[in-house]
Amino acid sequence: MQELTPQQMQVIERLFEAGFRPIAIPPYESALCMRKGDCAAILATVPNGGIRLLAPPSYLVDGNLSVKLTRGAGEVFVWKKKEMEATPERLKELESFRRELAELLDMPPKQ
Repeated sequence: MQELTPQQMQVIERLFEAGFRPIAIPPYESALCMRKGDCAAILATVPNGGIRLLAPPSYLVDGNLSVKLTRGAGEVFVWKKKEMEATPERLKELESFRRELAELLDMPPKQ
């Protein structure tokens, strides 16, 4: 991973203060992946010194990023051949994770 700017370090510090933690997710070991609870997101640095989402946040299935699919009358989170029901609680956790992460990434840097 490249060296982070002071502005990017401020974003990382805000994420840590909010309970987000780095996680290695195959095949994204060289990317900046952050986890909180059972959700994770892949982040990328941007040229102006910020950090942005590289892909939409995802629910973790066996420690891996999942895809949300419709199966029959319901939704499931799937990774390879493993799947788990997308319960209202899990969907709420994922939405809360997405919202909190977006707010922290959009905050202006401290002067």
